Amino acid sequence: MVTVINDPMMEELLINERQEKGLDKYDEVWEGVYMMSPIANNEHQWLVLKLAQAISNSCGPEDVVFPGVNVSDRDDWKYNYRVPDVAVYLKDNPAEDKETFMLGGPDLAVEILSPGDRTLEKLDFYASVNTKEVLIINRDPWQLDLYRHDGKILQHIGSINAESASTLETQSIPLKFRLEGIDGRPKFHITSDEETWTF
Repeated sequence: MVTVINDPMMEELLINERQEKGLDKYDEVWEGVYMMSPIANNEHQWLVLKLAQAISNSCGPEDVVFPGVNVSDRDDWKYNYRVPDVAVYLKDNPAEDKETFMLGGPDLAVEILSPGDRTLEKLDFYASVNTKEVLIINRDPWQLDLYRHDGKILQHIGSINAESASTLETQSIPLKFRLEGIDGRPKFHITSDEETWTF
């Protein structure tokens, strides 16, 4: 269902209410258009936690891993920002930490798909802020898709599912991702040069 609110007072009231109740955690603004997203379900939130932990363990002490952060392309960030589920900023990333948002894209953004979301429509934005890689996790059916910046756009690198014997390997952070098992939620295997995290 799509709801269009043409009453500015009602719009302001609804946004303020969401902010007061803490329901705006996943809301975004796309070029001035307020995008309301529901609080992610339990599985989604659990995956964010596990992914952020595993990725953080493979990063250096000066790298930053956010389990959700406002990413914008301008100082007036509230007019245009996205919120990846996990965002990794390595120490040499030129993006600026503006306290309430990051001005510039992460080295790696992870997006977990939820029913009705528009994640694929975010790829142009992520490319425009120079996000180096985007990993998209689809849960129906389970599949991982990796996109990598080629200097102009985020190019699709590959897909794997739980039946694949192969892995997806990120370059920004040297990690290999694999899914295992086809009954229910598959197990994630994330491997660095030194260890593997399974959940």
